[in-house]
This record gives sequence, structure tokens and C-alpha cells, in this order.
Amino acid sequence: MSLIAHTLEQAGTPTLVLGAALDILEAGNPPRAAFVDYPLGHSSGRPHDPADQYAVVKAALTGFASIAKPGTILRLPNRWDASEAWKATAMTGSGGDTRQPRDTTPQYQFPEDRLAAEAAAR
Repeated sequence: MSLIAHTLEQAGTPTLVLGAALDILEAGNPPRAAFVDYPLGHSSGRPHDPADQYAVVKAALTGFASIAKPGTILRLPNRWDASEAWKATAMTGSGGDTRQPRDTTPQYQFPEDRLAAEAAAR
């Protein structure tokens, strides 16, 4: 999403990336971003909760007016629940999240993709 955001910004279209993984937002370095401290997959609010979804998206959209420096990540005040017990489950792996730690080296689907990326960087 960050690459798409950069491309759209270069074409003159303002963008804002909304995410729930701060490390990924930081690594992607989009022109503007909003971070919501919710479980992955729920960046735009709790399921079946239109009021929460509206609140998250509304808060994120303030980034268009408040973010003046490219690469800034607006940290939204929204909370999943008062106890935030979901974090303990997410960190133990017992919640079904069995992903490996983030690998910061570039990954490519095809060898041609790597060649194109390296050529573009020159």
C-alpha cells in the first residue's frame, strides 16, 4: 500500500494509509499514515460495529489536515476494548497467529520483479 500511496502522491493525489501494524507502517514509510492499535485485519474498526468503524475512519481522515511532514504516522486514540486483553493472546500465538517474525529484506514473487526493482533504484 505504501508503494501505491507514493505513486498516487507523485501523480498529485493525496493519500493516507490506515493500518494496525505499526512496524509495517514504519517500514513502508507512506506519505501519510494513521495507526490504530487494533488486532490485525481490523484497521477500520470492530466487526459489526458501525459506530466504531465510523469513529476510526473519521479520526484517520483528520490526518489529511494535521499531517504536515511526509512520513508522519498519526496514532489514533481508538481502543479495541478497555482491558486490551487481545494483545496478550496475540503475542503468545495462542490466538491462532502463527506468522514468523517480520523479515525486513525485500521479497519478490518472481525473479523479474527483483530485477525491475533493482533497475528502478539505479
